[in-house]
Amino acid sequence: MAAAEQNNTVKVHYTGKLSDGTVFDSSRQREPLEFQVGQGQVIPGFEQAVVGMTPGETKTATVAPEQGYGDRRDDMVASVPKDNLPDDLDPEVGQQLQARDSEGQTIPVRITEVGDEAVTIDANHPLAGQTLTFDIELVDVQQ
Repeated sequence: MAAAEQNNTVKVHYTGKLSDGTVFDSSRQREPLEFQVGQGQVIPGFEQAVVGMTPGETKTATVAPEQGYGDRRDDMVASVPKDNLPDDLDPEVGQQLQARDSEGQTIPVRITEVGDEAVTIDANHPLAGQTLTFDIELVDVQQ
C-alpha cells in the first residue's frame, strides 16, 4: 500500500482534543475527512502528520499553535459600541457575527463580553493559542 504524500487525496478519521483532554471535534460519527495533501485545506500540523501514513495506520499527533490556528492576538479583540450593532441584534456572549475589515472582507467574530454601552468581539479562531492533539486514522489514499 502506498503512503500518503504531497498532492495525494486522503481520507482520514480523527478526534481532536485540547491539552486537558476535552474533545473539540471528531469525524467518527460521520464520513471521513477528505482533503488533498499540500493544498492548505487543513491546518499545517495535521497535514504534516498524515504524510507517510499508510491506509489502516493510526497515530497521535500533537500540534503546536504555530502549526495549528496560530497564537492568540490581542489586536484581533475590539470593543464595539452597541450603537454600531444591528438594531435587531440582542448580543450574547458566545454569539457568532460577521464583521467587515478595512478592505471590506467578511471575517467571523465572536462576542466575548457584553457591557451596558459596548460589546467585546474577538476575531481570533476559537482554537488559537491552543496545543491540539489529534488521534488520526488514515482510511484511504488516492495517488
